[in-house]
Amino acid sequence: MDIDKTTKFGSINITLDAIAAVAGNAAMQCYGVVGMASKRSIREEINELLKKENYRKGVLARKKKDDYEVDIYIVIGYGLRITEIVSQVQKKVKFDLEKAFSIKFKAVNVYVQGVEKYTGSED
Repeated sequence: MDIDKTTKFGSINITLDAIAAVAGNAAMQCYGVVGMASKRSIREEINELLKKENYRKGVLARKKKDDYEVDIYIVIGYGLRITEIVSQVQKKVKFDLEKAFSIKFKAVNVYVQGVEKYTGSED
């Protein structure tokens, strides 16, 4: 799904790849996020972490009436508080998307697809 936006200078087309790149990078900056996962990983029992160029497989953007929503699929670190990580990811992704594209996103839904050993540094 692409998002079309019209300004006084002309029209802008925002692709899902652009949304996925911004959302994926924002999610990966959050403490406790090990990686992005495919939205099909639970059904297909594939537990692979997505690389930066494949974030599109882990992000689903859609338009509902006049609102935009984003679903993001992540893998988090073992032994960390899921609710805190998910809340932080929602806030960071929403902020970064709205800042980058000047579009209000009604919802950022975060789905935890797995838990793995976390090797990140503690801030």
